[in-house]
Amino acid sequence: MDLHEFQGKALFASLAVPVPEGHLATTPEEAATAAEQLGGKVVVKAQVQVGGRGKAGGIKIADDHHQARQMASEILGMDIKGHTVHRLWVERATDIAAEYYASFTLDRGAKKHLAIVSAKGGMDIEAVAADSPEDVVRLHIDPMMGLTDWQARRLVYDAKLDTAAARPLAATLQKLYRAFVDLDCDLVEVNPLVVTAEGGVIALDSKVTIDSNALYRHPEFAGFSEAFVVDPIEAMAKERHLNFIKLDGTVGVMANGAGLAMATLDVVDLVGGAAANFLDVGGGAKAETITDAMEVLMQDPAVGAVLINIFGGIVRCDLVAEGIVTALSSLELPWPLVVRLDGTNAAEGRKVLADFDHELVISVDTMRQGAEKAVELAGAR
Repeated sequence: MDLHEFQGKALFASLAVPVPEGHLATTPEEAATAAEQLGGKVVVKAQVQVGGRGKAGGIKIADDHHQARQMASEILGMDIKGHTVHRLWVERATDIAAEYYASFTLDRGAKKHLAIVSAKGGMDIEAVAADSPEDVVRLHIDPMMGLTDWQARRLVYDAKLDTAAARPLAATLQKLYRAFVDLDCDLVEVNPLVVTAEGGVIALDSKVTIDSNALYRHPEFAGFSEAFVVDPIEAMAKERHLNFIKLDGTVGVMANGAGLAMATLDVVDLVGGAAANFLDVGGGAKAETITDAMEVLMQDPAVGAVLINIFGGIVRCDLVAEGIVTALSSLELPWPLVVRLDGTNAAEGRKVLADFDHELVISVDTMRQGAEKAVELAGAR
């Protein structure tokens, strides 16, 4: 679960990570009141879960509460990379002397936590890593040991951060790591982590991703989802107990098993297409499940064709094919359906589809053939 900036900063503050004082606002009047309470210059920041807010005009500095009201009027309702701004975070402006980048995540390959620190804060870290990789310092952390004092100091010095502020910087890195661990996060990122003109250290931004599988351990997170605008297609899939994630392509994907679904997405990309979704129907793939899945995919106007990719292990392909036939008896397909069946009773399953003889159902033998055909058909619509 990706948190908004204001939510991440609230968690930071609870763990003694220094953050600017601020208030949430949903109207220009609330923004003006927040600015008046804070006094002096404030920063009005759009609360959307996407980067590049500043470049898009979603972050503005106001000299007083009158300007804050005006800035809020301009930002609320703004579209930033497909995200509509409904909330603002109004915080006290910070006198910045230096901007850095810091993050903690999990390196699954190394089976360790990974710290990433750079002196080039305020910039896209991917661009920094591509253009000047020597400016990005990485350090693996043993989860059993945690981020030690000497490792925190090493990050500060190796990244060539301000040595005059080395002690508070190292201490803040340790607090951020503690937040990463204690809050069961997949990612904690601060860009920028700033040193103020007075020599203090403040997390000026927050990007926090919480492991959804650990939510049961954190009842204090219960209210976080109220701040999210849920995609209606994803909400429908959730109601039907389907593992679904909306993507940006035109090829609908349905597979039995998360690994096979991920592989299908990769093959669609390999042959020049783009998946419209991740959809795992699970091990059973019964007629009711397939009907539910198709109805979910029908809600997405971007889908031009659908690829069903089934590997029969526990499930039999002939039963899956019969499920597809049953589903289509009650649905009117708006797009071609490409079906690849392999594994247990695959030949019998293909015969079921051949006997059904639906003009929009195309049976293929391999995953690549299915991906190529689905991409071709989606592009033709």
